[in-house]
Amino acid sequence: MDTGHYKHHLPDSLANVMNADRRRKPYSNPSSSSSHSSKASLIMAFISCLAWLYVAGRLWQDAESRALLSNLLQKNSRHLPRVVSVEEKLMDLGCKRKIVDAEMELTLAKSQGYLRHNSSSPDRRLLAVIGVYTGFGSLRNRKKFRASWMPTGDALKKLEEKGVVLRFVIGRSPNRGDSLDRKIDNENDETKDFLILDSHEEAGEELSNKVKFFFSTAVEKWDADFYVKVDDGINIDIDGLIEILKGHRDRDGAYLGCMKSGAVVSEEGKQWFEPEWWKFGDGKSYFRHAAGSMIILSKSLARYVNINSASLKTYAHDDTSVGSWIMGLDASYVDDDRLCCSGSRLGIHFKPSHSFLFLNTKLFVFTKI
Repeated sequence: MDTGHYKHHLPDSLANVMNADRRRKPYSNPSSSSSHSSKASLIMAFISCLAWLYVAGRLWQDAESRALLSNLLQKNSRHLPRVVSVEEKLMDLGCKRKIVDAEMELTLAKSQGYLRHNSSSPDRRLLAVIGVYTGFGSLRNRKKFRASWMPTGDALKKLEEKGVVLRFVIGRSPNRGDSLDRKIDNENDETKDFLILDSHEEAGEELSNKVKFFFSTAVEKWDADFYVKVDDGINIDIDGLIEILKGHRDRDGAYLGCMKSGAVVSEEGKQWFEPEWWKFGDGKSYFRHAAGSMIILSKSLARYVNINSASLKTYAHDDTSVGSWIMGLDASYVDDDRLCCSGSRLGIHFKPSHSFLFLNTKLFVFTKI
């Protein structure tokens, strides 16, 4: 073989061998991996489109269904009977005007604090309900009353037939159901002459609230022309009191008693101390009011106390408390000396002579024992 010829073909053969080796080795092209990822993105986009089309189709179907149901309801509602309101029915029956008038009258009555027109006939109504204050420790006084001026048993019933109810007035013990309450209950079972104020707690410092509970309870329990509060320890001339009350039976809004006024005690520790003395002005003088020994209210005033009891202000003493309630009303003040007992007029600063209605009479209804 020619050596030159071999040398001439050697480089070509080496090149061919290297090319052949490259063809045998696996070849990785970067462009192929990017093509694979683009295909996956296209597939996901296609699936997302299908999902969106599915959801949109369902929403469209639901909207069509709702529109169809709405149309059906509208068509059917035209054939249903019309619902008539209560207001329209009342107008058709002609009752609306009457109801409005009745509501106006009721509003007027409530604004005045009581109803002036009563359903009870004056002939069937009681003349008076008399409440005599008593306490848990006043058994001795009660026995004296029953043995003297206060009727018992059949005589008490006959007095009621004449139109006068007479009761001892007492609240409940702070310890409900204790021996104090049981003794009063047992005594009442025997005598039948108590008005027990179940909502009131009997205590010396609660007398102003007691008078409120008494008038409210009495006016709810009995229909009478007058409601009379009497202090413990007072002897009453029942017949004389009846005559006085009969003379004022036609008087509307009557407030009867031994009228007085006096200095407001502002020094703590003194008798008759008034904690809210500063409300009575620089002069420190009480307004005109019936003495606490006997306070008489007509039915309309007692109803006013009952209706407004939750908002009525009480002071240290029951007589001034009642006087403050009545002072703002169009009440008829009746000052009668026969309703005074010893000491009732002490402390009076000023009293015009024309306010005495019975100065020349000599009948004194009660005396202190």
